[in-house]
Amino acid sequence: MAGRTLYDKIWESHSVGVLPTGQTQLFIGLHLIHEITTAPAFDMLREKGMDVAFLERTFATVDHIVPTDIRTRPFLDPEAEELTQALEKNVKQFGVEFFGLDSMNQGIVHVIGPQLGLTQPGMTLACGDSHTSTHGAFGTLAFGIGTSQVRDVLATQTLAMDKLKVRRINVNGALGTGVYAKDVILSIIRKLGVSGGKGFAYEYGGAVIDRMNMEERMTLCNMSIEGGALVGYVNPDQTTFDYLKGRRYVPSGAAFDRAVNYWKSVASDSAAIYDDVINMEGKDIEPTVTWGINPGQSVGISERLPIPDEYADPDGARKAYEHMGWQPGAPILGTPIDVAFIGSCTNSRMTDFRAAAKIAQGRKVKAGIRALVVPGSAEVKKLAEAEGLHEVFKQAGFQWREAGCSMCLAMNPDKLNGREICASSSNRNFIGRQGSPQGRTLLMSPAMVAAAALNGKVVDVRQYE
Repeated sequence: MAGRTLYDKIWESHSVGVLPTGQTQLFIGLHLIHEITTAPAFDMLREKGMDVAFLERTFATVDHIVPTDIRTRPFLDPEAEELTQALEKNVKQFGVEFFGLDSMNQGIVHVIGPQLGLTQPGMTLACGDSHTSTHGAFGTLAFGIGTSQVRDVLATQTLAMDKLKVRRINVNGALGTGVYAKDVILSIIRKLGVSGGKGFAYEYGGAVIDRMNMEERMTLCNMSIEGGALVGYVNPDQTTFDYLKGRRYVPSGAAFDRAVNYWKSVASDSAAIYDDVINMEGKDIEPTVTWGINPGQSVGISERLPIPDEYADPDGARKAYEHMGWQPGAPILGTPIDVAFIGSCTNSRMTDFRAAAKIAQGRKVKAGIRALVVPGSAEVKKLAEAEGLHEVFKQAGFQWREAGCSMCLAMNPDKLNGREICASSSNRNFIGRQGSPQGRTLLMSPAMVAAAALNGKVVDVRQYE
């Protein structure tokens, strides 16, 4: 009998039935909501006189639009205040558990879910945010959904979905010094393309992934959607179980042991059959930086920018050069920056901050560089401050902020101005993504961002390690 993948097992165990459209009605084990995609969904429930179907499976926070510096209410941004008030009203009326600005559990939805132990192996999970794939690090099928689907989950705790194929991506061997999970996922997207994962779930494995801690695996899975894959996951293992033990919403005692037995059972079988298998070598990955206007347009730090006619997508390359203002064939090394941003649901956790603080320790941000460090949650902020990381950053010249999405998507006061160039640990370098239609974004690891901030330009972080 052919083995089954984790995707197959969870899909089958959560299938309610097949709809007349041919889609599967899939039960959603956990629904995370925030202030951006929920107001219209709650309005639709009111119009139909419906309640939230499974309150015990629904949790809310504020993250995208909240300011990370001045948080006096009402917010200075009227839209931010309006959306926050709408969520506060809705969670109160419908009885949804809410981690607001006065809660130590407030933060980016993809940071607090794992932090609280809400995210667990074997689950289906949905959130009105494209980077919900983050939660797949725990052996979870996690889907980013739109507002009408948020309504569907609130009302029925189910989604109508088509089953995906599964691609196994093995990263073998070991990573070199100064190479991080962010470099791995940028390299994968570069190799397979920003649309390469369309119709696929990505299962990540191999020796490099097996050695990653949970926060590194979250970085990896977070950007699956940037490669076109709706779902990205890692099979649960002892690293997963150790991370979850003792967290607020995780079973304890004998119940935890039973949970672990179940979590082990959902991992892909050793003889699992995949629709596609990709192999990569960790030794071939170096610190990686994006040069264009999508996350697939990247180069290793020792490489030069591609010649459009020699590039897989020459028209896309020309469009990127037109916006960015670079010259084909130029080195990425030495590219000047104006802003440095460490944060986002991709890289705003403790291991990210430790890696960046190691670079910043005892050094100074280059004069004229605006540098921000934004924790992914109030808990991360508290833990970082307990370790003194905030003092390392502040003494180096970084601004230390409150928890939120911040400059990742700039639906808050943290924005680029004009043609500024930002070294960013976030996940998207689309035109206008960081708040300015003329702004330019270079994606890289938190350690690389810290090194760029110190030098006012892109440098090889390995010179510090």
